[in-house]
Amino acid sequence: MDALKKFAGGNSQTSGAAGTNPQQSGEKKDLGDKIAGFVNKKEGNRFSDNQLETGTDKARELYEKATGNKVDPKISN
Repeated sequence: MDALKKFAGGNSQTSGAAGTNPQQSGEKKDLGDKIAGFVNKKEGNRFSDNQLETGTDKARELYEKATGNKVDPKISN
């Protein structure tokens, strides 16, 4: 259970250029970003936080365009 709480809280250690971490710029990570970050970490950190953010935003846009339904802000903002 502690691992789930830690995962939901995000990872305080990030590797990347300054300013690329959404939490530093005041933007909160949504569930989609956390899942993408988790998968990225398990796969060996192939993508930067900026690339992950762009990818999850694009996936949300494609879903909304295909279905006509808005994604719940808890999942993707």
